[in-house]
Amino acid sequence: MDLEKIKKEVELAAQDKRLDCPDARALAEKLGVEYSLVGKACDELQVKIHACELGCF
Repeated sequence: MDLEKIKKEVELAAQDKRLDCPDARALAEKLGVEYSLVGKACDELQVKIHACELGCF
């Protein structure tokens, strides 16, 4: 899956440029991609991942 598609999904999932860590992990699993790709998409979109539980992002 390319990064642009991941970014679109992140934009849909994020609220107020924020995304909870569990939601980011669930999104990665739903899309079948590594957590780091969702993290990269968030970085590029300036979406802040908060409530991080495992240090994945």
